[in-house]
Amino acid sequence: MTRRLLLASLVFALAGCASANYAFWNKFGYEKRDILVSRVESAKTDQEKAKEQFKTTLQRFQELTGYQGGDLEAKYKKLSSEYDACKSRADDVSSRIKSVDAVASDMFKEWKQELSEYKDPKLKAASEQKLSDAQTRYATLIDLMRKSEAKMQPVLQAFHDQVLFLKHNLNAQAVASLQTTAAGIETDVQALIKDMEASINEANSFIAQMKT
Repeated sequence: MTRRLLLASLVFALAGCASANYAFWNKFGYEKRDILVSRVESAKTDQEKAKEQFKTTLQRFQELTGYQGGDLEAKYKKLSSEYDACKSRADDVSSRIKSVDAVASDMFKEWKQELSEYKDPKLKAASEQKLSDAQTRYATLIDLMRKSEAKMQPVLQAFHDQVLFLKHNLNAQAVASLQTTAAGIETDVQALIKDMEASINEANSFIAQMKT
């Protein structure tokens, strides 16, 4: 993202607008296409951060369930803190996906409407093809984003249940009872990370296509 677009993004964020003020962006020389690319980049970044946070939260849970002595309360507090951070990261991802889809919908609608303004049939046909290609690629991207988003919720709920259980049952016996659960959560986290990585890779491809 260029420095000028970063500055515009900051100003826009400070304005506290929930939906894109396209007239505002246009003053900076940016069209919906530029805004979409910027939002996909931001969504990708948030997914990368969330992916790492899910890994860290899992590690803290495994450290606790593998308890062999030491300060059990301290380990629990670390897990609880990481869970809170994980939930926050997941919320950020969901918000980003919504913002991406909002501007994509507006961009494709405008693009389709403007096809009627062409007089040159060859240029119109070329634009129609580019629109179709962009819509197809975007459909793949948003599907992967939503797939990974959906998988975050069951994992978060599982983490929440364990943290809540340990809050009221913080002893070696209770911790030991969660070891089997830990293996299942690890499998779910690994599946989530795989989907998030697929979404991140597709975001990179989509951004590259939109910039050509």
